[in-house]
Amino acid sequence: MSPPRILVVDDEADIRSLLQEILAEEGYAVDMAADAGQARAARERHNPDLVLLDIWMPDVDGVTLLREWSQESDGARCPVVMMSGHGTVETAVEATRLGAVDFIEKPLSLTKLLRTVERALDTGRQKRQSARALLPPPIAPVGRSRIIQTLRDRARQVAMQDSAVLLLGEPGTGREAFARYIHSLSSRASEPLVAAVAGSLAEETAGAQLHGSEADGKSESGLLAQAEGGTLFIHGLDDLSPAVQRLLAADLQSGSYTPSGATRPHAFNLRFISSAQPGFEQRAMPDEAFRRDLLTKLNVITLKIPPLREYAEDVPDLLRYFVDRLVDEAGLPFRRFSVAAQNRLRNYPWPGNIRELKNLVQRLLTLKGAEEIGLEEIERELSAQMPANEPLVKQDLLALPLREAREHFERAYLQQQLLLCNGKVGQLAKRVGMERTHLYRKLRSLGVDFRNITDD
Repeated sequence: MSPPRILVVDDEADIRSLLQEILAEEGYAVDMAADAGQARAARERHNPDLVLLDIWMPDVDGVTLLREWSQESDGARCPVVMMSGHGTVETAVEATRLGAVDFIEKPLSLTKLLRTVERALDTGRQKRQSARALLPPPIAPVGRSRIIQTLRDRARQVAMQDSAVLLLGEPGTGREAFARYIHSLSSRASEPLVAAVAGSLAEETAGAQLHGSEADGKSESGLLAQAEGGTLFIHGLDDLSPAVQRLLAADLQSGSYTPSGATRPHAFNLRFISSAQPGFEQRAMPDEAFRRDLLTKLNVITLKIPPLREYAEDVPDLLRYFVDRLVDEAGLPFRRFSVAAQNRLRNYPWPGNIRELKNLVQRLLTLKGAEEIGLEEIERELSAQMPANEPLVKQDLLALPLREAREHFERAYLQQQLLLCNGKVGQLAKRVGMERTHLYRKLRSLGVDFRNITDD
């Protein structure tokens, strides 16, 4: 883990240099600010574990700055120790009322300084642990199947580590839910989880989006600063352009970034969790392949999130979960699925995975109707034709009459097998176990065009 970070705010350069030297020798990471403006920017940039704040400063005094911080929605996010060479009892009382945990006088005593710093850091750790204990229990991904139970166990193990995680799965499989589950069980749970959609990181603006900016004493936090101490979830690495990949790879290699308009790099301390579709690293063109150095840093641990069709026995539990959630959160009317409706949906291939299931539940509740959702209503909802280019495994053959479903399956099956045989009907006959003359008749009857295929 990274060492505790301490922000020293004092208008006297000699005091800042002395404190930086002492604290750095003790193993702390130290940031410095000469006035309130620099202090605000440094605090937003790095979210320190402790602030040593001088009371008497020329522009905005320390007590005023502390009062400003105490009025923020999250209050004083870290312990603050006040420093002064000529403080008064009234000033100390006011600083304590505003949240300061201690008060030390100048000239600084080395022993007292280090003891105060250690005690203040302990106070901050205890406060974070208490806040974490008050957080609601994490919502575990729903399901009682062996597949989901094993995946939840694996996610809990991964959460205890601090390595980068890559979640591989089809769209709609709940990759972000697993990212949030991992974060909620990790040592960073009390810190922010910031989600970024890779496709929104345009080449022209990605630097500002990731790194933020500094100008005229004002700072704008980027995604890395917003996630400081916590987790940055990058959704859809598939859509990360080569230029943005290059930018992110450089950040991970150096462990730092430089905001637009800044002159010094800023180190960061956060965990990366990413999602992508299987095989995303192999692009259509070789020069568009995903950067190997970046992938190595983002997939230290890989979790494969299965499509819903692989654990269809959990569909009834998921239906009940989303009904209860939409009734509680969106105020939609309660409805329940009949046994026949549940069985039909267990056998539906769910090409859109859990996202499609949730959308179906939301439509059925929004449209209202009888309390029980029957098979006929489900069939009406599923009546839309499956796109012609959908893979066979995702096609809803149960929506068709037996003869039409069989022909549909045979046509798709033989077309896929023909591709695997490089268009050679002789190889196809051996592969599928059919006599060649019978296979030709079958291909003609199904309308599979093989006239331009050369037999071996």
